Amino acid sequence: MFHIKAVPALTRAGADGPLKRLLSSRRLRSTVTSTSATQTESQDDVSSRGGARHETTRSRPGQPGRGGRDGTAANNTGAANEIYVDFEQTREAYKSKDSLELLRSLVVFKLCSYDFLVDKNKEIMDLGKKVLGQRAFNQFMKMTFYGQFVAGEDHLAIKPLIQKNEAFGVGSVLDYSVEEDISQEEAEQKEMTSCVSAAEKESIGKDHREKKYKAHKQFGDRRGGVTGARTYFYADEAKCDQHMETFIKCIKASGGSSMHSFTAVKMTALGRPQFLLQFSEVLVKWRRFFTFLASQQGKDGMQALEQKLELKQLQESLTKLGAKGDFYGWFSGRSGESSGTIDMLDWSSLIDDRTKISDLLVVPNVELGELEPLLESFTTEEEKQMKRMLQRMDVLVKHAIENGVRLMVDAEQTYFQPAISRLTLEMQRIYNREKPVVFNTYQCYLKEAYDNVTMDVELSRREGWHFAAKLVRGAYMYQERERAEELGYEDPINPDYASTNRMYHRCLDYVLDEIALNRNANVMVASHNEDTVKHTIRRMNELGLLPTENKVYFGQLLGMCDQISFPLGQAGFPVFKYVPYGPVNEVMPYLSRRAQENRGFMKGAQKERELLWQELKRRLASGELLHRPAY
Repeated sequence: MFHIKAVPALTRAGADGPLKRLLSSRRLRSTVTSTSATQTESQDDVSSRGGARHETTRSRPGQPGRGGRDGTAANNTGAANEIYVDFEQTREAYKSKDSLELLRSLVVFKLCSYDFLVDKNKEIMDLGKKVLGQRAFNQFMKMTFYGQFVAGEDHLAIKPLIQKNEAFGVGSVLDYSVEEDISQEEAEQKEMTSCVSAAEKESIGKDHREKKYKAHKQFGDRRGGVTGARTYFYADEAKCDQHMETFIKCIKASGGSSMHSFTAVKMTALGRPQFLLQFSEVLVKWRRFFTFLASQQGKDGMQALEQKLELKQLQESLTKLGAKGDFYGWFSGRSGESSGTIDMLDWSSLIDDRTKISDLLVVPNVELGELEPLLESFTTEEEKQMKRMLQRMDVLVKHAIENGVRLMVDAEQTYFQPAISRLTLEMQRIYNREKPVVFNTYQCYLKEAYDNVTMDVELSRREGWHFAAKLVRGAYMYQERERAEELGYEDPINPDYASTNRMYHRCLDYVLDEIALNRNANVMVASHNEDTVKHTIRRMNELGLLPTENKVYFGQLLGMCDQISFPLGQAGFPVFKYVPYGPVNEVMPYLSRRAQENRGFMKGAQKERELLWQELKRRLASGELLHRPAY
């Protein structure tokens, strides 16, 4: 029999489920081109000609996160005016850098384009330590790769760079980038130990788990094929507490350096990943069950939010499966529900109410027609570990609020991500009521990205909280594809880069439209793609969204794409650099991956190097080679 009430009684949507109850236990100078909306020239045409046909205005450096210190750069003189930013003017783009910094960028980017140096970067760095000694090696790294991509060793050392960037209109997303430098064998052992529960070890083959959501030794080292993200491996609860304390220090450093900063956190740093794997599987299976029921009503092939189940048919279908319970009465009794249909968001409320966290981990079995536990049992310690992860996240959000900092929850692998997104969303439901504090990250290389964005926007609209998102393309593509092929499940990644671009712009356009409708959504366009940035500005112009409204942010990595970040910031747009920091020795894994990422980046795009050379030659010709940034 299909017993929906095999777990504690359901609550109405919006009521406090266990997740909510647990989490709420305690409560510039720039060149900007303005033109009338009647102009027919495209943004790209204007940019390529440097805005020669239009009036040029100048303003003082903007204040990051506020759309310009005095608003003159971003504020239009009239509602019909549009704003364009010229990304070709090197003098404006690099005036925050001295000539040695420009030369360093050129050298580092060039070195990153050589396959041999990138492939053997770890061995070369190890050799450098032996030849130079630790102290001289550290100094060399600070003059080259470390100095290019890392802000400093601690929260005091990074302040000068943060303040300089801020003076030129660019804010910061602080990211403590220290990782354990462990072997592949150690990583695999830690992953297998932390992702397998006691019940699984005792009942091999008797659980109801899917391959995707189980740990596999050959993919235990989650660093493989990942270029731009830190990786945490679970050791014990004390180590998770240490990570939490590190994030708290990062939050306080953000608040002390700027009034409008972000701090980036990773959920896998805060607890045992076993829970994320299991909860992700539950969420996916419940969503899949809804899709199955929709197909029974002839509504397959539709967008997720467009699928609506007729309650009477739903009751009949579940009764045929042997279900017990008045589903029609429960759903139709929800506040304001009188349409006789439910959608995916209504359906998801079924798993909002469980008295124990482990009670969340039940899944519908379509073949047997009943709810069944994902695992046979959980130990008391496992139950506590699940709760501690949520409590640590809750502590971080409260510290962020106290320090005036916004929290950016990074995306991770697809077998963790459904749970990470759901837990982040629960935080948003509690803490984003008055303003955007918690930002979720959406990976647009995923086939399901648009469905995820649209459902979360709709939920925020229904419940009246601030939707806040960071849109990225994604950092785990090679690893995800290899894992899917090897284990025999569907590849979750879009087939090619062009389709990922289309997905990114589709998600972005949806959120921008939502901002234009009710000004209650927020988005960070985290992209190094100049076309995406131009697309965003063009859509903001079309929708009448001003930079001063502080609803649309831009984000790039420290040491990359300055020709995009600084013109945006000096034009008054809220723009932020992801700012890694940590001791030289302990950020080597991060720097190693940054070299890997830059190899593809620099091979595919020569524009940044060309602009750097152009600015150096301009300074040489004009006698400004000794230029020092004034702020």
